[in-house]
Amino acid sequence: MRALVLVIALSSPGAAQTVVPDFDLLVRGGTVVDGTGASGISADLAIRGDRIAAIGQNLGAARDTIDATGLVVAPGFIDMLGHSEFRLLADGRAISKIFQGVTTEITGEVSSVAPVSEATKAERGPEIQPWDVEIDWEDLDGYFARLERQGTAINLGTWVGLSTLRVYGVGWEDRPATKDEMAAMKDALAGTMAQGAFGLSSGLIYAPGRHSPTTEIVELARVVADSGGFYATHMRSEGARLLEAIDEAIAIGEQSGAPVLIHHLKASGRSNWGKMAAAVERIEAARARGVDVMASVYPYVASSTGLDQVLPNWVTEGGTDSTLARLQDLATRDAVEAELSGRTQAGDWTLGTSAGGPSGIQISDVLNETYERYEGMRLDAVAAERGQSPAAAAIDLLVADSLRTSAIYFSMSEDDLVLAMRQPWVMIGGDAGIRALDGPLATDQPHPRAFGTFPRVLCRYSRELGVFPLEEAVRRMTSLPAERAGLTERGRLGAGQFADLAVFDPDSVCDQATYEAPKRLPVGIAHVLVNGVPVLRDGEPTGELPGRALRRVPVSRDKSE
Repeated sequence: MRALVLVIALSSPGAAQTVVPDFDLLVRGGTVVDGTGASGISADLAIRGDRIAAIGQNLGAARDTIDATGLVVAPGFIDMLGHSEFRLLADGRAISKIFQGVTTEITGEVSSVAPVSEATKAERGPEIQPWDVEIDWEDLDGYFARLERQGTAINLGTWVGLSTLRVYGVGWEDRPATKDEMAAMKDALAGTMAQGAFGLSSGLIYAPGRHSPTTEIVELARVVADSGGFYATHMRSEGARLLEAIDEAIAIGEQSGAPVLIHHLKASGRSNWGKMAAAVERIEAARARGVDVMASVYPYVASSTGLDQVLPNWVTEGGTDSTLARLQDLATRDAVEAELSGRTQAGDWTLGTSAGGPSGIQISDVLNETYERYEGMRLDAVAAERGQSPAAAAIDLLVADSLRTSAIYFSMSEDDLVLAMRQPWVMIGGDAGIRALDGPLATDQPHPRAFGTFPRVLCRYSRELGVFPLEEAVRRMTSLPAERAGLTERGRLGAGQFADLAVFDPDSVCDQATYEAPKRLPVGIAHVLVNGVPVLRDGEPTGELPGRALRRVPVSRDKSE
């Protein structure tokens, strides 16, 4: 390869020669870990436009150079479980992601930006109103057009959320879809898949998605399989019925032909600790008989979701307005408080069973200013301060916050987490939308995974605990999720691949966010490039917004196979 191209100016016989560099950017002197799990090599990496042009020594000149001496040059990390679809419209900088080395996110776990109807707009409206975001698109193409028009620092792809499909086609009723409703959902799903969605994702502990029987999900997953997509699931149970939930996820993949991704595989609740071994055994058995099943985890022993998840299912039927009406009715409220204040037959708390009761639930984010002082407190402490039962305190918070209070549930065993992480088919998903330290996305108190997930894998679980070597840790965050999503030109380093890079110090990279102080940036990520453009350079955001909407190219599968 010639290092330089000489261009002769023809305007006059004595014109000077102009030297044009071969490359736009050269990342020089680092250890290239390509994402496949192979050992790192000492090499330079050259970028031309949005692609990697070459990897090797003495590649030639470039317009710009990044010194990566002492650093690892890896593919940008792919977050297989994000929630940034609306947040990116409020703040495209994606600060909490780029500081972790994340260059691509797949979103839409429970709800999604498409399909769109007046009902789906109403469902998401309260969530996005504080960010001054309005749903002004009619389909996935419209959303992606707006995203790219506004600009994003990271690439974004999406599933179609089962709950959005149910709101679109059925509503909030707890019943199977009718034949006509099923046809409407299948048509909407097929249309969104044709516009580039990656598959179907279900949140089966959340209404209204949990109202779908297995047969209905299989029928929808067949639509996805016919387009070459995959089925992802937050299963019906991650605790007492974990194994049955895994069986359902596997059956849906087996009967529909869609590859499966189990979101945040875990054994939740002290009484279920140790079930991970049986969960892994079930998945391995399915894989052995040819079912394509993978899973993701986040590297924490506490989960995070809405505080409203402590409410009995009968209270939450019909959506937010119906739930609030019940909680504001004194007789119904008393019945809810009595039910939540009881114990299960096993002696566990009814309120926060998986977390060991109210002391295992930390209030993480409150929108109502009157109650913001409770952020970071455990629910039992909130109740004590208010002179109430924990159930009454939870109800008061939820009513004041229109059900939007978030909580952290300390419910998992690190032994189970480590066992899951050791499986070669387990990737990483942060399960958090983007946050920032200023602007509209800086007001809440998230789970620390929002700022720390990917550096924590490299720090605690690779470097400190030795769960896997660094090269394997990188594979779990790059080529493995790219394989599941069908991102053939991302997730590994090689000539012709998109130039998404994370450049980090392997000796110092680490998370800093804690449950008490979650909005702390990680350390050790020096440079992050998205489509060949630095979005983080020398540890500082550049303000560039080179991210793109990612569409899965529909693939027709032979139904006879």
